[in-house]
Amino acid sequence: MTTYRIGQIVPSSNTTMETEIPAMLRARESRYPERFTFHSSRMRMHKVTPEELKAMNAQGARCAAELADARVDVMSTACLVAIMAQGLGYHRQTEEELRQAARENHCQAPVMTSAGALVEGLHILGAKKVALLAPYMKPLTEKVVAYIEHEGVAVSDWRCFEIPDNLEVGRRDPLKLIEDVAELKTSGVDAVVLSACVQMPSLPAIQTVEDALGIPVVSTAVCTVRGMLDRLGLEPVVPGAGALLSGRYPTPEAKAS
Repeated sequence: MTTYRIGQIVPSSNTTMETEIPAMLRARESRYPERFTFHSSRMRMHKVTPEELKAMNAQGARCAAELADARVDVMSTACLVAIMAQGLGYHRQTEEELRQAARENHCQAPVMTSAGALVEGLHILGAKKVALLAPYMKPLTEKVVAYIEHEGVAVSDWRCFEIPDNLEVGRRDPLKLIEDVAELKTSGVDAVVLSACVQMPSLPAIQTVEDALGIPVVSTAVCTVRGMLDRLGLEPVVPGAGALLSGRYPTPEAKAS
């Protein structure tokens, strides 16, 4: 039996990544001789505004140092829009800064971001065109769309729910996404991003929507778990979490950064 320590850097008002990430990894434990423990460090944030997101990002190095003290086996940020709102390709800079903080505190764990994980997951699926749902205000959603397109994936249609309060985002019923996705134009897309946000719950709807549409359906949380499993060198399988975690899409190359 192998135990893995999962480290997350989360917004202080986030209530979803510390439920959906453990739920997916716990589901593996019935199939594999593995155990996971979960460790978080928090960055203050209440409203999803550009000002609060920028201030929150400045706390990342402290959080990485705290998780380094726990000697986690993989470390990831858990806020997509905070990264994508800072400029195209910004997840690479963030990962390098957090990696440096971890190494300075004697932790050699791979470091990733949920923003980078979403992009990575879409590339693993071979997706060239997607449709997505997000809870953000329209200007922030437009930044997310531009970011994804800059990474080589066209966003042909999108909807945003314009919820500024992060706690309210976390309270949204994930099963409502089954109705929401019907408003998207999904004909001709390669995948659907059911939640382009780590705080908007979606896990209970992922497999249902994928089965209904007949194409891969992901969320930022699903892509984050895929990134974690890849970096831990584990088979990318979580039952009931959609195509990306079905084992049908191999890992391109070992992720060890």
